[in-house]
Amino acid sequence: MNKKILVSLSIMIIIVIGLLIVHFSYANLGGETSANDNDDNTLVVGFDAEFPPYGFKDDQGNYIGFDLDLAQEVCNRNNWTLKKQAIDWDSKDTELNSGSIDCIWNGFTMEGREDQYTWSKAYIDNRQVIVVKNDSDINSLSDLSGKTVETQKDSSALAALQGDQKSLAQSFKKLTQVADYNTAFMDLESGACDAVAVDYGVAKYQITTGNDSTTFKILEENISTEHYGIGFKKDNTELRDKVQKTLDEMYEDGTVQRIAKKYSNYGVPESLRNYTKD
Repeated sequence: MNKKILVSLSIMIIIVIGLLIVHFSYANLGGETSANDNDDNTLVVGFDAEFPPYGFKDDQGNYIGFDLDLAQEVCNRNNWTLKKQAIDWDSKDTELNSGSIDCIWNGFTMEGREDQYTWSKAYIDNRQVIVVKNDSDINSLSDLSGKTVETQKDSSALAALQGDQKSLAQSFKKLTQVADYNTAFMDLESGACDAVAVDYGVAKYQITTGNDSTTFKILEENISTEHYGIGFKKDNTELRDKVQKTLDEMYEDGTVQRIAKKYSNYGVPESLRNYTKD
């Protein structure tokens, strides 16, 4: 063989081997989910690591949450391994469609996305509410006229006030968007705002753990309601059906309700949707 051809082939082989080494090293470092992590015996759940009580990180750095607990029990009953894959929420569709994750399971709102995924049954009735100080004269949504209301940026409450409840928001003196709900509740306590529009679970948690329970109250009227489900890749009914069958069994034997009680401070038990009766 011509020496020049032999040298060229050797260089090409070295380059290919180098690229393969880089690829697999990247995958093992967490740049992507390896094939071994996403097989028939592994359920890779994509979730937002900053969305308590459904998925978040505890003080020890472990990923926990109501949805992750449900997923773990589903895996236990199917002899699967659970892989908790924290994802950039804006990249959730790319992760799902590429096969890097098997499902999105993290307080995932179904409304407006009905045709984009293959869904489980709805399992949470989430609602957006108004929180005011306990001694406030605001007792109904109509009392918010001329008041200053705060809510978190990109929240479901904000979406409701910019959508179906736009006329309600127009009655406010001001609707302010803040970076997080901790700020909103501090502003409410100090009097910087009159009310906070927020998810019920977050409101319940703030009232029962972050503040004196006599400081705030939740108005009885909801701003809006929505449902949470598990989103699978479009047409992946096989995996959806396996997970759903196991969840139905967990509902029937009381396991879902027992897990929900762990998150009572967030109002999960009363938000639980008994979909087996639908």
